[in-house]
Amino acid sequence: MSNTIFCATRFGSGAKIVAVEGVFARGLPNFHITGLANHAILEAKHRVQSALQACKISMPPMKFIINLSPADLPKSGSHFDLPIALLGALQKQELKNEWFAFGELGLDGALKSQESIFPLLLQIALLKPNAKIILPKGGEEIFSLIPSLEFYFVSSLQEAFELITLDELPLPYHSKNIEFSFVEIGGKKYYYSSEIECDFYDVIGQDIAKRAALIAASGFHNIVFEGSPGCGKSMIAKRMRYIMPPMSLEEMIECMKLQALSHNKIIYSPMRPFRNPHQSASKASILGSATALEAKVGEIALAHQGILFFDELLHFKKEILESLREPLENNSLVISRVHSKIEYETSFLFVGAQNPCPCGNLLSTSRECRCQDKEIANYKNRLSEPFWDRMDLFVQMSDHLASQSRISSQEMREKVFLAFAKQKERGQKIPNGKLDEKGIEQFCPLDQECSDFLLRAMEKLGMSYRGTHRLRRVARTIADLEGSERICKTHLIEAIGYRKI
Repeated sequence: MSNTIFCATRFGSGAKIVAVEGVFARGLPNFHITGLANHAILEAKHRVQSALQACKISMPPMKFIINLSPADLPKSGSHFDLPIALLGALQKQELKNEWFAFGELGLDGALKSQESIFPLLLQIALLKPNAKIILPKGGEEIFSLIPSLEFYFVSSLQEAFELITLDELPLPYHSKNIEFSFVEIGGKKYYYSSEIECDFYDVIGQDIAKRAALIAASGFHNIVFEGSPGCGKSMIAKRMRYIMPPMSLEEMIECMKLQALSHNKIIYSPMRPFRNPHQSASKASILGSATALEAKVGEIALAHQGILFFDELLHFKKEILESLREPLENNSLVISRVHSKIEYETSFLFVGAQNPCPCGNLLSTSRECRCQDKEIANYKNRLSEPFWDRMDLFVQMSDHLASQSRISSQEMREKVFLAFAKQKERGQKIPNGKLDEKGIEQFCPLDQECSDFLLRAMEKLGMSYRGTHRLRRVARTIADLEGSERICKTHLIEAIGYRKI
């Protein structure tokens, strides 16, 4: 008689469910694992045998065969230890329930937690909601965040074996309550962190740049700051993270999944990600890479639901800047290889900062520019028109402080939250800056006066259709910040003022 316990293996940026089948057959005592298992799984034989002995469970003098199904799918991961050991412990007993089990075993039978299990559980939550899952107790803090699953946390193989042989199961551990600050809109909670490490109050003056940053954060609009060194471009960009809209539970879990896939430490926080790669970074580190089975996420995937900041924008390799055009337009990136095709979600807010010329002093009021016209032209031509067409906001910053005005991040965040509430109350699932053409027609309608004005602006300024779509999205966010139900001509005029002409 054979038993089956389910597990999962990494496949691309997701996972595939694996049926771990075990049977004792007549023959010389031996332990076989079949089904395209990698070395980590094949070595499980030694860990499992030692753990069973430590738990005083004797293996019968028979051939023990484990099959990982589907057999043509390569499997990897030491988390297969627990289901294999449980099948060995069950021997001829029959399972009463359908179980999933994950965990690496120590030689003494103790169960070890692995953060790499997290993305696998997320996939199971989608494919098999309400599944019963046995997990290491050491991962309870992280794993219990995942909704739609019934968790049973154990510390050892002995506890797991006693659990699956019970006639009546204890109540499962359901997903934990979120303890962060939140705003409730339409009966749904959106979480945020009250922590503000870098405050906009430190930025003196630069009113236009701060206004543009507020609009960009409210609607996830791509933005580029241009100005002389030291005028505050990076200072503003690094503070935008703390005024971003709140996150839903699903968005938080999605960010944690990407952290796990990149082998980073999983941080449980509603703080949106902020990625700031150096201009010397390779194309693979920015875009990610893929093999037949495993996806290695890049910076644009890790920035999903957050900010991707390119400081010294024009010093990045041209092929990297041009390759951003697809993820900026489609909010996703497909990496195709001979034996695989991996797709990432890339809904991030792009922030760029650049100097106006090679020496940086072209816009300076106190220093003289040393660059020739040809050098400046070659410098700025590193960015193509299609790339600029995907930027919603462009701000030239002066190093001369025209005012001493200040505004705190707390005040700016309150305005962002009001605009965010407007978007959700309209029924939007995504921010204004990520709306597709159908969403623009639905949520960014224009009256006749605004339509005629936009048409004249399009003809006079030579804007593309993509540019006019982005203009309407920005105008929609400006209207939300002003508390207006409809887009007015003044909103379009302000949006045009932020376009790079």
